[in-house]
Amino acid sequence: MVLNPVISKLAGKLVVLASASPRRLEILRNAGLRFEVVPSWFKETLDKGLFKAPHEYAVETAKQKALEVARRMPFKHLKTPDIVIGADTIVTVDGMILEKPVDKHDAYRMLSSLSGKEHSVFTGVAIVLCHEKENEEVDYQLIEFYEETKVKFADLSENMLWEYINSGEPMDKAGGYGIQSLGGMLVEYVHGDFLNVVGFPLNHFCKQLDVIYNRCTSSSDQESLSVSLSHNGPHTATTLTDNPPDLPPRSSHSPSSSATHNPSSSPRANSPSANQTHHAQNSPSASPAHKVKRNGSESEMGERSWMLVNSLSKHTDDREADGRVTESTTLPLMTSRGQVIGFNVTDQEDGEPKKKDLQRIIELMDGFKASKALFTASKMCVFDLLQSRPGLDAAQVAQEIKASVKGTECLLEACVSLGLLKSKERTRQKPEYENTDLSTRFLLSDAPLSLQGYIQHCDRTVWPLFSHLESAVQDGTNQHEKAFGKKSKDVFQDTYYNSREVKLRFMNAMHSIAKVTGKAVATAFDLSGFKTACDLGGCTGAMAYEFTKAHPELSLTVFDLPAVVEMSDHFHPLYKDNRVSFVAGDFFKDELPKADLYILARILHDWPDEKVHILLSKIADACTPGCAVLIAETMLDGRTPYSALQSLNMLAQTEGTERTESQYADLLSKHGFGNIRVVHTTNFLDAFIAIKM
Repeated sequence: MVLNPVISKLAGKLVVLASASPRRLEILRNAGLRFEVVPSWFKETLDKGLFKAPHEYAVETAKQKALEVARRMPFKHLKTPDIVIGADTIVTVDGMILEKPVDKHDAYRMLSSLSGKEHSVFTGVAIVLCHEKENEEVDYQLIEFYEETKVKFADLSENMLWEYINSGEPMDKAGGYGIQSLGGMLVEYVHGDFLNVVGFPLNHFCKQLDVIYNRCTSSSDQESLSVSLSHNGPHTATTLTDNPPDLPPRSSHSPSSSATHNPSSSPRANSPSANQTHHAQNSPSASPAHKVKRNGSESEMGERSWMLVNSLSKHTDDREADGRVTESTTLPLMTSRGQVIGFNVTDQEDGEPKKKDLQRIIELMDGFKASKALFTASKMCVFDLLQSRPGLDAAQVAQEIKASVKGTECLLEACVSLGLLKSKERTRQKPEYENTDLSTRFLLSDAPLSLQGYIQHCDRTVWPLFSHLESAVQDGTNQHEKAFGKKSKDVFQDTYYNSREVKLRFMNAMHSIAKVTGKAVATAFDLSGFKTACDLGGCTGAMAYEFTKAHPELSLTVFDLPAVVEMSDHFHPLYKDNRVSFVAGDFFKDELPKADLYILARILHDWPDEKVHILLSKIADACTPGCAVLIAETMLDGRTPYSALQSLNMLAQTEGTERTESQYADLLSKHGFGNIRVVHTTNFLDAFIAIKM
């Protein structure tokens, strides 16, 4: 099968990988695929005994991972992906399925069972195509397949086994080994797709994309597609939509065809040539259909979604032994972003623009006006005023904030339109204004989660810098000299800490962001194995206090510049926690405090790679095996508006840059850190932990 260009077909689409596996991230990134990582919450607790063959377990697990993310994102992330990719890799030997070892003894059991034997590595892959309808419903279509590779281990001595186990590498690998790393020493030969053993069958995946995007150019082609796929193994393309329980699933939206798979046309699984055969898994003939309406309640979505996931996760004992494909539907050609694939391209150049498209462009053009309205209302204490005296009219507010009635009325109405204020019309009287729940929670100066400090920073610092964004893009440097009239060798020492007023404003900004994001970062991982931590560049200690709240056994040192530590008392909570202490120093120059865990929250994005390597090298020197680094940053993988704009922000403000997960993984691996895990919080920051090996 000749591969046509396929990765480029996904340009502009929101592609999501429902896995935090560093190996899968690296394989897909190296192929040029751009995607967002949203790890699945599906608990891998399927009963292996219910499955007739190991690959069916891997495919079902991959399917559940992908479906869970596809259904969660429109509600939790407020965006619908175009494609969600799920995968699950297992190792099988002597009829047993080996997943990731739970401890060293489990790793020993697994590796001993593989010693001197040939075993199979299966990766199940599920591709969920999401199609967003105009009525805010989402249709899902599922394609699933698997790949098998044969691997032979050498006879392993006890010393070799324990040397490899003690390296720490087996602990997050299916079967207890990583063929791409030290585990490669254990392998005598591989028959089949090497990358499949690493964690993702890239070649088979690209062939499926080729089928979806290059070959489905007409309904007749799609009908013949089902037949042609039977030569590579059964294949599923199932559309999921929601119907009343007493009605059969609708199939009128896409013609379907049934194709029979001839077992003799594919090699047997135990024949040598089967090692390089691409397989695909067929689905139940009556897969329940599902539609999700985005404006429904979240609880309704959760109940209906999980009912569907549970019904799909039931293993289908009635699958035909001869591999017959019982249902195959056509592939929709419209993505959820309104992009049209193949022959359905519609030329609208001479027609009227779609209202939602025009509205989207205007919103982008006017975005700076909304930001400045928020900054101005915050600076003029409008929200604090209306919290203490709700129900004032424009003239009364104008009097209090010492502004014109005309200008105040315009500002208040703008805030109403943005959902920051609400107005009540009184009979024969002017509108009276009150705060909304949103402004009460985030825009009051004394609110527990107040963002007012960060808003002031955006107004006084980020806004002037962004006014020189064109120069930043052209020069590739920060714009402090043009924005503030002075060149800075050290942004923090020369700009943010050069006066008490500016220093307090910057610290207040960092404090407010840490208060909002701290809990999500602190609870992202189980840190019960760590007793001491050091928050490098921890500023006011807001993040540190969130960690001690979440982990009562943890003592934490905040390490920051003397100019910061001397003013940190302004931000301490009323009831100090004696588990949090402050030490003054420069983490580039001075010795770091000893700790089991080093926290870098919104630190590494300030610096270029060469300085990041200096800091990570110092941390690595201070760490013993088992210690860890926890990074909290905005990862670029998803290309969300926030992360992409934050990258521009770092360009205009600092020497540094935002990075992808794989870039952070690469930086850390050079200093002996591995066993990486990533959690995408529902907040500004993503959490990334790596263990010193």
